[in-house]
Amino acid sequence: MKYIKQFGIILAVTFAGEVLKYMIPLPVPASIYGLLLLFLLLTFRLVKLEQVKEAGLFLIEIMPLMFIPAAAGLVTSWTQIKGILASLCVMIPLNTCFVMIAAGKVTDYLIERRKKGHE
Repeated sequence: MKYIKQFGIILAVTFAGEVLKYMIPLPVPASIYGLLLLFLLLTFRLVKLEQVKEAGLFLIEIMPLMFIPAAAGLVTSWTQIKGILASLCVMIPLNTCFVMIAAGKVTDYLIERRKKGHE
């Protein structure tokens, strides 16, 4: 029963993200609104981490399965992708490295900031 309640909270936040997408005229996906909303709810402790932790961990564990439909969609778009394949093969690894470096630098900064705050 605990998992159903946790999953229900996550679904309610996701639904609120969908509603926000239609109410706010910005080109932002509903999933981003939902993530920001859940972040704010957790930050202001309106939702406690324990209320969504196990269901969130389960969803993270099965996340690779969620990419299968997108990969299948790429197979059906092969004729359109074929023309830009070379540039994709260059840009995807470059962007991946950039994101990894940026995430590492931000993490280093936050760790150093936390260490300085505890001294």
